[in-house]
Amino acid sequence: MIDIVRRFFSKSSENISQNFDQKTGHDIQVAACALLVEIASIDEDFSQAELETLLSILKEKYGLSKENADALIVEAKRELSESLDLWQFAKLINEHYSNKEKNEIIETLWRIVYVDGKMDKYEHYLMNTLKNLLRISHDQLIAAKLKVRDQTK
Repeated sequence: MIDIVRRFFSKSSENISQNFDQKTGHDIQVAACALLVEIASIDEDFSQAELETLLSILKEKYGLSKENADALIVEAKRELSESLDLWQFAKLINEHYSNKEKNEIIETLWRIVYVDGKMDKYEHYLMNTLKNLLRISHDQLIAAKLKVRDQTK
C-alpha cells in the first residue's frame, strides 16, 4: 500500500515538474518573441520582410510550424500590449539563458534590424536598452551587430 502511495505522489510531482518546465519553456519563447516583435515594430513599420524574417527565425530557432510561429507572435503581441516595459521579458531570459544564448538573441535582434538594410534611431535606442536589460556588454552588442551586418551585405 505504501508503495502505491509513493508511486502516486512521485508521478504527481513529475507531472507538476513537467508542466512547470513546459510552461516556463513557453514563457521564455514568448519573452524572446516579444523582444523580436518589439524591435520589428519600434519604427512603427512592421514590414512584410520583417514578418517573414521573424517567422523564419521562429521556425529555425524553435522548430515551430508556421501556424505555431503565427500563434507565438500573436501571444507575444498580446503580452507586449499588457506590459509596461520590456523588463519582464528580459528578466525571464536572464534567469534561463546563458550568456551565449543571450548573445544569440542579440544577433537575432540585429537580423530583424537589418532586414531593410539600415538602422533607424529607434532601433538603435532599443538595441542599447536591450543590451542593458539582457546584461550584454557593449563589445558583445557591437560584435553581434558587425557579424549580422556583414552577413546581410
